[in-house]
Amino acid sequence: MSFKIAIIGAGSVGFTKKLFTDILCVPEFKGIEFALTDVSEHNLAMIKAILDRIVEANKLPTRVTATTDRREALEGARYIISCVRVGGLEAYADDIRIPLKYGIDQCVGDTICAGGILYGQRNIPVILDFCKDIREVADTNAKFLNYANPMAMNTWAAIEYGKVDTVGLCHGVQHGAEQIAEVLGAKSPRELDYVCSGINHQTWFIDLRLNGRKIDRDELVAAFEAHPVYSQQEKLRIDVLKRFGVYSTESNGHLSEYLPWYRKRPDEITRWIDMSDWIHGETGGYLRYSTETRNWFETEYPQFLEAASKPIDASKRSNEHASHILEALETNRVYRGHFNVRNEGVITNLPRDAIIESPGFVDRFGINMAAGITLPEACAATCMASINVQRMSVHAAISGDIDLLKLAVLHDPLVGAVSTPEEVWQMVDEMVVAQAQWLPQYAHAVPAAKERLSKSTVKTREWAGAARRSVRSIEELRAEKTALKQAV
Repeated sequence: MSFKIAIIGAGSVGFTKKLFTDILCVPEFKGIEFALTDVSEHNLAMIKAILDRIVEANKLPTRVTATTDRREALEGARYIISCVRVGGLEAYADDIRIPLKYGIDQCVGDTICAGGILYGQRNIPVILDFCKDIREVADTNAKFLNYANPMAMNTWAAIEYGKVDTVGLCHGVQHGAEQIAEVLGAKSPRELDYVCSGINHQTWFIDLRLNGRKIDRDELVAAFEAHPVYSQQEKLRIDVLKRFGVYSTESNGHLSEYLPWYRKRPDEITRWIDMSDWIHGETGGYLRYSTETRNWFETEYPQFLEAASKPIDASKRSNEHASHILEALETNRVYRGHFNVRNEGVITNLPRDAIIESPGFVDRFGINMAAGITLPEACAATCMASINVQRMSVHAAISGDIDLLKLAVLHDPLVGAVSTPEEVWQMVDEMVVAQAQWLPQYAHAVPAAKERLSKSTVKTREWAGAARRSVRSIEELRAEKTALKQAV
């Protein structure tokens, strides 16, 4: 086969490499073209060198190009994959730092909450630029695969305002299923069948079958509580399982941001989180992890380049959806996965305009969602709170209405549990001013926001959060990796 895949934000080096090797595990795809594009020439050069090394080592006819000219990369592309992080780690640091001044402690901050909402404000104008280019220069039937967070907001904007055939992709469902299979004693995750449905990062395993046998709440609770690792790392998640009756896909730390009950009091936060890894609830955990990963990659780049010389092993193809979707569309080998699409009645008790994450099947005719799913009422209620925030956030990003943006942040469950309206109004002003270079739609509102900040009487504090860790040096990371190898 011969077609073109464009990857926007290809400078996300590790993830781009994974997608690239996954796609080349499909035998029919050896002769396709990958067009890489990114705003960073430095990152683009690094990933191109790695992918070129893979092509050379495997003696493939695959073509790899790289350019900072996005339209050039998109020209004629049949598939466009987005992995962008608008504002990079600089803006992301503000997503965590500024809300802490107002008592809002986030572990990740990339979906909703104060950080996730502002992340969406930065991304959506850029997403719409992508969509304009796709409509104008990509293949007539091009499909846009969005991996970038905030998943629901980005996908919502691309579909409703970008008018491009879009699907949002995440791996939370797969990771949750792997956990469940492990605690139930399965020899392989393939022994577990499930229906998982909801919205991105709040998806719920509403039906579980292990080798055909239905698993109920009590059995699952007992299995998690008996597990020597997950019983400590997933305390909050297990508590939600007990109360809601179903397990959530999202990690302990991420889930804590969407629910107003576990993360609103500093003394309560430490009760529910685990500090063995960033993902279990650490303050600003993903920011620390991302910073360390970037620094490590920059330092150890020669090793990553050398590793690219190894043959592609199809048995190690990942469970990321992208390669499987492309394989199904192009070869008609049917694939079942969980996809982020506009609801349109697929989930009966969520709004039709919402972006849901739910099971679907892919073949040559496209992505076909399994309709008629009804969530347990508590799951639907929790999803609804986020959907309302997402809808307002998308509309604010499109219109540049700073008052609507403030209302979106005010209605966020965790923000509303921690901060007063006066604090929210000032916090949003401060975040918009700090991130003005990435928020063109709010340029008209920045002078007034600065003026309000100069006269504000709302008190803030310099607070590191309930469970903050410092970014580790390369030497510390190297020592830890050495210790782990020795332990094994």
